[in-house]
Amino acid sequence: MQKGAILVLSGPSGAGKSTIINAASDEIGEYYFSISTTTRKPRVGEEHGVDYFFVSKENFEEDIKAGNFLEYAQVHGNYYGTSLKPVREALEEGKLVIFDIDVQGHRLVRAKMNDITTSAFITPPTLEALETRLRARCTDDESVIVKRIENAKSEIRAVGEYDFTIINDTVELAAKQFVIVAKAARLKQSAEDEEKFITQWIGK
Repeated sequence: MQKGAILVLSGPSGAGKSTIINAASDEIGEYYFSISTTTRKPRVGEEHGVDYFFVSKENFEEDIKAGNFLEYAQVHGNYYGTSLKPVREALEEGKLVIFDIDVQGHRLVRAKMNDITTSAFITPPTLEALETRLRARCTDDESVIVKRIENAKSEIRAVGEYDFTIINDTVELAAKQFVIVAKAARLKQSAEDEEKFITQWIGK
């Protein structure tokens, strides 16, 4: 059975992360896309358990106290977090667990599960391209778009913390690069695996 592994994806809202994953999904083997839990209200067309797990602030804070999150953060006044239970199950089943989380979340995952984690920062080629995409979506009002652009400017500074950078100029090329990164993530050895291999190889 294939080993489970973690692939963290970050990048500005509007960078095309979900489009790239969908375009590459047939070529990356079995995977579990980690859905965030959030206290924000669903947008039009969003479904509970598909796009996010939508919960109350009280429920979210109870889960924080119980230690049920791999990572969580407060963004624009709402909580967002990653529940640990489905992640553990997917890893045990040998799946590639894909996270779409922010820079803060990436740092927390690295701190907790570094030796099975690979990461990629996905971004449009320029800030102007990002702005064009955000406006073309027509899902957010002006103040939200401005916030997202400011957020992107600060997140791009953390690009050096990631193993790979994927510039999403065309989805076709970005998806090909994403497949390579996903395969590399599965090849990453944990410290425990390395120890076992060395012991077997030397024969002691």
